[in-house]
Amino acid sequence: MILVAGSANLDFVIRAPHIPAPGETVLGHTFKTYPGGKGANQAVACARAGAAETSMLLALGSDPFAAPIEESLRGAGVGLQVVRVAGQPTGAAFICVSDRAENAITVAPGANHALELKHLPALDDCSHLLLQLEIPLDTVTAYAAAARAAGVQVVLNAAPAQALPRELLSLLDVLIVNEGELAAISGIADSIERGLRAVDVPCVVATLGERGCCARRGTQFMTEPGFTVAAVDTTAAGDTFCGVLIAAISRAEHLGPALRTANAAAALACTRPGAQSSIPSAAEVQAFLLTAAR
Repeated sequence: MILVAGSANLDFVIRAPHIPAPGETVLGHTFKTYPGGKGANQAVACARAGAAETSMLLALGSDPFAAPIEESLRGAGVGLQVVRVAGQPTGAAFICVSDRAENAITVAPGANHALELKHLPALDDCSHLLLQLEIPLDTVTAYAAAARAAGVQVVLNAAPAQALPRELLSLLDVLIVNEGELAAISGIADSIERGLRAVDVPCVVATLGERGCCARRGTQFMTEPGFTVAAVDTTAAGDTFCGVLIAAISRAEHLGPALRTANAAAALACTRPGAQSSIPSAAEVQAFLLTAAR
């Protein structure tokens, strides 16, 4: 089983001609809400990849925003372990998506910040624990330590970007980052390869947007090119990559093919609006791989 422990938000999304500059008001085209949050998005991606049973530990408020999040997760086949937080709202994200498919996101964590070590369930049937940084860093570190002690593979998507303590890095088996996150962690901004070498984690994967991804496992480096698509909304593309990659790794796929599958799933997610609503099924990814241009 893959356990995802992390954030769940309701996304408030406005599509607009461009993302506002400071002090600017932009008239948007449309407004919709979507279930989101890095943790919940990655859990949906894991479950839809179909490789292993997926469960999620999440915290929600007692407000109406919680219901669509739970419905989306259950609909994707994710088992839920919900912490109800009185007096705190369900997490929310406010997202502007431009006509060029770029986005700007502001997150109000709400109940997500209530997750603590005491909420972590027994890990007896768990092969991988997937974490992100939209819950408190101390909680992430405590979860990683508990998983390491239980012999569970620990995976961290270090987003949003921040410097990470050596204690946490020492507990990781796999670290997934984008270019900005890699620079924040490694302190190296001018070379992805040197950044990957500088991070003391057995396997580090860096996503490169439409250019694909690269990875270092031990001393071995590899790159996988991206796929050409007509992007509509890049929200949750990175989360889709993370969830699908760990699902593939959990079924003992070699890293190269796992990266290619994750790239394809992330590319497909960019062709659809919303977060969890954009995440493809395993069948859709396989069909895309048969025909996609690179």
